[in-house]
Amino acid sequence: MASHDNEYPVAPPAPLKGRGAVTNMQGRYEKDERERVDDGWTYIGEDGETNDAPSLRTQVFEERAKSILTRNSSPDIPFGVSLNPYRGCEHGCIYCFARPTHSYLGLSPGLDFESQIYAKINAGELLERELDKPSYQPEPIALGVITDAYQPVERNLRITRRVIEILSERGHPFAAITKSSLIERDIDLLAPMAQKGQVMAAITITTLDADIARTLEPRAATPSRRLRTIRALTEAGIPVGVSVAPVIPFVTEPDMERVLEACAEAGATSASYIVLRLPWEVAPLFKDWLAAHFPDRAERVMGRVRDMRGGKDYDSDFSKRMKGEGLWADMLKQRFHNATKRLGLNQRQRGILDMSEFRHVEKVVGRHPRAAVDSAQMKLF
Repeated sequence: MASHDNEYPVAPPAPLKGRGAVTNMQGRYEKDERERVDDGWTYIGEDGETNDAPSLRTQVFEERAKSILTRNSSPDIPFGVSLNPYRGCEHGCIYCFARPTHSYLGLSPGLDFESQIYAKINAGELLERELDKPSYQPEPIALGVITDAYQPVERNLRITRRVIEILSERGHPFAAITKSSLIERDIDLLAPMAQKGQVMAAITITTLDADIARTLEPRAATPSRRLRTIRALTEAGIPVGVSVAPVIPFVTEPDMERVLEACAEAGATSASYIVLRLPWEVAPLFKDWLAAHFPDRAERVMGRVRDMRGGKDYDSDFSKRMKGEGLWADMLKQRFHNATKRLGLNQRQRGILDMSEFRHVEKVVGRHPRAAVDSAQMKLF
């Protein structure tokens, strides 16, 4: 097993208020090297945050994307098509597996990922063009998988809402996953689609501890607000699941049963979980976060992560990356199974979305040839 000595800094980087990453580490494709320099002026307050550091403002850049639907063939991912209206995510979740995608832009997966957001302003136009092709074969679309489709900039840009309007007009099924209460804004579109079996939603809740959530996912809705969102969607007739993801040993893991109980009480009918994933630059970013916020348990956390990852920080094997392996992974799986069974979660047939109403707007032809055969299963949640 590789040595992990000195992987945590003696003087960890100071957190920035309202941000998840504590550094702006160099992306793996950047040509210029970055070096942190202490000029002696940094003051760390009693709350552990940098009080006199300049605030990091979010910048939003307009992007005219070339395509909008991403197709996936990974055997451990239960959907084949996804749509992401944005690149980067202001929620700032330190564990986000999508952080390394900012490296392709020549930016850092750290603070750049959560402060330099690219908005695909032509998403609606591209989606219309794709869906109205005579050759288009419908299958459920997963909305907001790589970055949250309801992150703060959506409140004004309304790109996600336009996407949903188009899907609604064409009777095209989709599933949305989010940490934001902003999804409630679109209940007027979601509820009628839910009545036809064309939509489902999942709310991600990692912990009920607001203090942990504030550092873990600083600009997402609070845990209590997300529970209210589950209730609001459920009362509107929209099927809702909860994604307990990621499960972080000794940080969010002790809270798993409580999260499931609260979500079931709020109206969720299904649940899933994913063990912490640390691909590429996410690993060092997460370790810096641990050193800054949980120095007392950083070694224990990473030790348990490696116990479930074959001694490594991360294992990309399709059969292991979502749930891990070994004794601790098996115990976690059993805990989840026992809790969901006790709470009546995952008892109904789930993930069924009806494609039979799909139509092209130019010519309404009734049932699509493929959709007429059967409804589609989408066990995203």
